[in-house]
Amino acid sequence: MTKITELKDRINIKTGNFVLLSFATAGLYPLFWIWENSKHIDEVTETKTIDNVYLLWLIACYGWSTVLYVEDIKELLFLSGVFSLVSGVLCVVWAFRVRRALQNYALNEYGIYLQMNRFYTVFLNLYYINYCINDLPEVLRKQQVFTDMETSRASKELEKDEA
Repeated sequence: MTKITELKDRINIKTGNFVLLSFATAGLYPLFWIWENSKHIDEVTETKTIDNVYLLWLIACYGWSTVLYVEDIKELLFLSGVFSLVSGVLCVVWAFRVRRALQNYALNEYGIYLQMNRFYTVFLNLYYINYCINDLPEVLRKQQVFTDMETSRASKELEKDEA
């Protein structure tokens, strides 16, 4: 069994910093983040979430959406919009695959049902995934507290029944 903090330690970026870096790099940092951290997520969860070819298509679509963004030429602007939409959909698909891998990892390794909001996965995809990865140790701690409370409550009830 791996440590619950292993994935957080490997990725090692707070969500606030992730958002700031996204703005500072005009949206390039999230692509770098996906490329670098997909490997870590796959290794820790022992799941193949996405192929490198898929990631290359994601980067290509994002690149073409940026290059073709010319306001004076409507056809290029339309193509830019199409590529932008496709790259957004590819990010959402990636996020849902990682979401499933994280949920399975948490359940199989630690017995945690990791509740991840679908709405946030769609609209905040990379940032929400990063937040959930950083929050895994806290989710485990909370579950252990609730389990300990339930165990002590059950033992107290058992003592009352025996008396």
